[in-house]
Amino acid sequence: MPVDEDPVQDKIDLSVPSAARMYDFLLGGTNNFLSDRLAVQDLLRTAPSSRELAINNRAFLRRVVRHIAADYGIRQFIDHGSGLPTQDNVHQVAQRIHRGTKVIYVDNDPVVLSQGRFLLDENDDVAIVAADMTNPEAIRSHPKVDGFIDFEQPVAALFVSVLHCVPDPEPARLLRETIKLLASGSVVVICQLVSEDKAVRDGVTRLMAEQTNNNWGRVRTEEEVRTYFDGLDIQPPGLLDVTDWRPDSEVLPRQRTREWIEFGGLALVP
Repeated sequence: MPVDEDPVQDKIDLSVPSAARMYDFLLGGTNNFLSDRLAVQDLLRTAPSSRELAINNRAFLRRVVRHIAADYGIRQFIDHGSGLPTQDNVHQVAQRIHRGTKVIYVDNDPVVLSQGRFLLDENDDVAIVAADMTNPEAIRSHPKVDGFIDFEQPVAALFVSVLHCVPDPEPARLLRETIKLLASGSVVVICQLVSEDKAVRDGVTRLMAEQTNNNWGRVRTEEEVRTYFDGLDIQPPGLLDVTDWRPDSEVLPRQRTREWIEFGGLALVP
């Protein structure tokens, strides 16, 4: 698997928590450091159901990728802000349905890029690119992407649990610009952290901004996330808590509270 070489990989400050590594710790992973684990403990005091939320969100990613590959027949995926490799990555799920499905992982976290070199080295149909997802055109023209992904054919663009890391007004802009690059019949998956409790939104946003040296956006409301789907054809079952998006079973690790959820869904590019 080709991995984009970038000097950012040599600039890892282990004293600063990373959202990707915090997420890894919440999932029970080992690609995290003391700073990340301490930050998670602080987060759990503000949002006690964060671990269950992370587990449910990862299960949603597996379900939605399987659904896109099996029911839409799409064989090209771009996973924006992909995070650290773990079990059942996008390419593993998609390639069980269609061998040869091409997957691009996009991230700018140096640990993600470093681990990707070792953990995603499985086949020539997978690549990880060091890039800022807020610049869709740069991703499109990147030498690891250009020619690897055929933008004349449908593509699945994934923005799973990542837009809350992006400050306003960037999410709406980067989504519009990404969608313009996609052929008709492509799909977009969007979900992010939301809360209808202002105290939770403000508290988590402030905590994460402090912990990550302002490498963070904010927790938003459901209505704000709905606007991200403007111009797209939202697919059943609609926009909702992703725990309830086409669940495989009712036996799920339920959140202890509903102080926040991952909200979003799947939409078709007309």
